[in-house]
Amino acid sequence: MLSALILAGTSVAAAPPPADCAPDRAIFLTSEGTETFRIEIADTVEERGQGLMYRRSLPAGEGMLFIYDEPAELSFWMRNTLIPLDMIFLDEKGVIRHVKREAQPLDETPVPGAAPGDPDPERLMVLEIAGGEALRLGLAPGQPMAHPRLDPSLAAWPCR
Repeated sequence: MLSALILAGTSVAAAPPPADCAPDRAIFLTSEGTETFRIEIADTVEERGQGLMYRRSLPAGEGMLFIYDEPAELSFWMRNTLIPLDMIFLDEKGVIRHVKREAQPLDETPVPGAAPGDPDPERLMVLEIAGGEALRLGLAPGQPMAHPRLDPSLAAWPCR
């Protein structure tokens, strides 16, 4: 029974304290602790359309958080994107639901925001980080992210 109460290395009974959030940071709770990314926000149609196109590098620990007004079925592509990226798809609670690792530069094949068979494929946010970072840091479905743009009444890991 105790194993049923364990989620991402923490006990449900001992939920983590609220996160120290900032608009330019995305913080993830992993089985090893926390991982923080310094982020740019893309929350308009124009910013989301541009994304990380034409950039020649993206340092470790940095990324772009795409934020939508409402959860929706999303897909991304790598048009005019010159570097490999990991795409972290998050639901309205800020929980990782799908990770696309090492999306290939310039590939226009749509990358869906949900794994096949996901019963709730709608996503509110997508974090793009340097290719290989998700695996290196142990980012995986089920882990929560804290960010002030998540509704605190819904967030799996709310901000202070």
